[in-house]
Amino acid sequence: MSKQPAIILSSLDYDRIDALLAKEKELSPVHEQLLLEMERATLVEPEAVPANVVTMHSKVRFKLKSSGKEFEKTLCYPQELATTSDGISIFAPVGAALLGLAVGQHIDWPMPGGQLDQVEIVELVDQPERKGEFYR
Repeated sequence: MSKQPAIILSSLDYDRIDALLAKEKELSPVHEQLLLEMERATLVEPEAVPANVVTMHSKVRFKLKSSGKEFEKTLCYPQELATTSDGISIFAPVGAALLGLAVGQHIDWPMPGGQLDQVEIVELVDQPERKGEFYR
């Protein structure tokens, strides 16, 4: 993998994701990659998250380099998928790649089947912290 971009995580998102991962009996490759990202992230309090950074419950428009296709999804926890019409789980390969990136950043990320793809943040359509929702 090429050099990965700097990422920022809210301490709240970090704690919640860490607690979910701790409950897993066996970690998948996506879980392990997410843990590595969390370890290298800069942690900040929810109130200090920059307005252009993808956090949990953010609606984000992103592009996959391999296909050039753009998608607009809301990053959510696995248990919220049934109630989030445009949701993508933090435990899905692309979902894990989105967390902590800022608009304009991209990351090389392993996809199902072992190939790498580049995920680029095109726009942060909505972010809870930007609206003052720090502890949702």
